[in-house]
Amino acid sequence: MKHIAHQMPGERAQATPGRSSDRFAEADPPRDLRSARQDRVLSIIDGRRLERACLVHCLEQLSDEILVAGYDSPDSWQAAQRPGTGREVILYALGGRAITGSSARAELSRLVQAADPTPVIVLAATDDLETMLAALDCGAVGFFPPDVKLETLIEGTCITAAGGIFLPRDSLPSLREAIAARPAPRSGLEARFTDRQLAVARALQRGAANKTIAYELNLCESTVKVHIRKIMRALNATNRTQAAFKLNAMSREED
Repeated sequence: MKHIAHQMPGERAQATPGRSSDRFAEADPPRDLRSARQDRVLSIIDGRRLERACLVHCLEQLSDEILVAGYDSPDSWQAAQRPGTGREVILYALGGRAITGSSARAELSRLVQAADPTPVIVLAATDDLETMLAALDCGAVGFFPPDVKLETLIEGTCITAAGGIFLPRDSLPSLREAIAARPAPRSGLEARFTDRQLAVARALQRGAANKTIAYELNLCESTVKVHIRKIMRALNATNRTQAAFKLNAMSREED
């Protein structure tokens, strides 16, 4: 894999061809980069210098079809003069930070917005479903857990470069469980009232008095009156009898 060296602001030296480095030559990209603008480019953003250098080195040994560049922050990535290619993919490493934290989430959202239409993939420190969904909510089009194989990382880069979305196969069971655990959408009376209001409404349908409702639901009578007023307002009913009539009509429609 060819390697792009990253030059920090203020530095003008050009990377030596064939030498592993995570510095990008800001003034003048290497000769092989200028002549290979149609290749895929993987820009790795990771504030951890050692981890970034190791990942760049491993990927450049794995494939010669992807040019790899390393950056220590989204600002460094934006400041660099990158090749004019429409096939760049950004791998954003969270390190030890949680995407659910406000700072990491805000930084990822800003990166996605600044990079558009360049796809952004997240490399996280955990593989839980919440982290993956949070990354997608921020606009990322791919997610890698910490134990991702390098071959899988390359595969995901290719998929997202082609306009697809990449999620690890191991996350699919968790997604299925989350979907299955979601409560069915409410309808009819359940959609219009809270659980407590619905219980009071059912009692109203039976013609129960406030004291009876309060006793059955272990509520104060004053609380029952508040619920009844809200129910009547929602039904546009002027009294308890009219409210009970409308509730019974809605119940018949559900059946």
